Amino acid sequence: MHLDMDSFFASVEEKLNPRLRGQPILVGGTERRGVVASANYAARPFGIHAGMPMAEAKRLCPHAVFVEGNPQKYVHTSLEVLDTLKSFTPAVEPFSIDEAFMDLTQVPYAGKPGAGERDPGRILDAAIPTAHAIQRAVLRRVGLTATIGIAPCKYVAKMASGVQKPRGLTVLTQERYRERFWERGVQELWGIGEKTRVALEKLGIRTIGQLAKFPREFLTFHFGLNGEHMQEAALGNDATPVVPYYEGIPVKSMGHEITLSVDVSDREALLAQLLRLSDMVGRRLRADHYLGRIVSVKIRDAKFRTTIRQRALPLVMDDEHEIFHTASLLLGEHWDGRPLRLIGVSVSGLVSAVGYYQPSLFGGDEHRRKMLEAVDSLRDKFGEQALVKAGVLR
Repeated sequence: MHLDMDSFFASVEEKLNPRLRGQPILVGGTERRGVVASANYAARPFGIHAGMPMAEAKRLCPHAVFVEGNPQKYVHTSLEVLDTLKSFTPAVEPFSIDEAFMDLTQVPYAGKPGAGERDPGRILDAAIPTAHAIQRAVLRRVGLTATIGIAPCKYVAKMASGVQKPRGLTVLTQERYRERFWERGVQELWGIGEKTRVALEKLGIRTIGQLAKFPREFLTFHFGLNGEHMQEAALGNDATPVVPYYEGIPVKSMGHEITLSVDVSDREALLAQLLRLSDMVGRRLRADHYLGRIVSVKIRDAKFRTTIRQRALPLVMDDEHEIFHTASLLLGEHWDGRPLRLIGVSVSGLVSAVGYYQPSLFGGDEHRRKMLEAVDSLRDKFGEQALVKAGVLR
């Protein structure tokens, strides 16, 4: 099963402020460059969707209620939802703050078919009473509605949960999945964006069915391993297991990005932003006990063209000085001087710092390590603004 909360952020705000009920609600950054993080179903008919610039959303629906996002409220509610799902099965994998996968194959549930049952449709349909019970339990616990997709694998379950929202329940066998989706455009596949759609169209691939039947060797030639993954998705194949919450999901990267209040072309101002973001990333790495090796920089210009470039370092690290040094080199090499509206820094290739020892990593600058520990300690006690790098002040 895949559970997807309905317009989660906006629904939380509506629940906490009943006076908003029935009105179009937009949650996100309310400043000039803000982006819609969530829009409730009263706002959807106006063409508003998550990821849209808030200014455009205000133009489409000027009478909407605009709410600044509050992550603490959403995390608290998300944990309550997770706790509810755990009462049905321990095999729950949080997928995002408002989504989760559940594996019920080893759990007795109402209507479960007998061991001799072979029809995939009847096997999946037998889980419908449990799905309804989960929806009711979530509604009782947190006062919010959820949509569920049931399928033989995670990918198809994710696709199924998007068929009928809100409060929906869709069951898709692999055959039903193909019947429903193969005639649709490839952009309907979860994970395929506009650039990939255009690239596939150049190969004559417009529908999901065409992608499923296209010679795999040509797909891998043009898209590498991602070509194989896209075709497996089109076929409805996914062998990925549900990773229970108690096993943990490995962190792949840590990063921060910012949408600038105005387009910026001044190099020193951009470097100041890079320094601030690098400082934030380094602090997160140390706080969560990770070391990383690959530094990436993300930039987006005024025409929304996005560039991401990365560089691998000889050794793993968690020092914002090294992050910033590499990030500034990447910016100098790949920024053409056009005004930027967004800039970001991330570190990937992470390993746990617990028990990690590499003589050349910390031995050369023990004084700097002590300084970083002192800065982290002061910020823990007095807040992030207790100490600020001088280069950030501009």
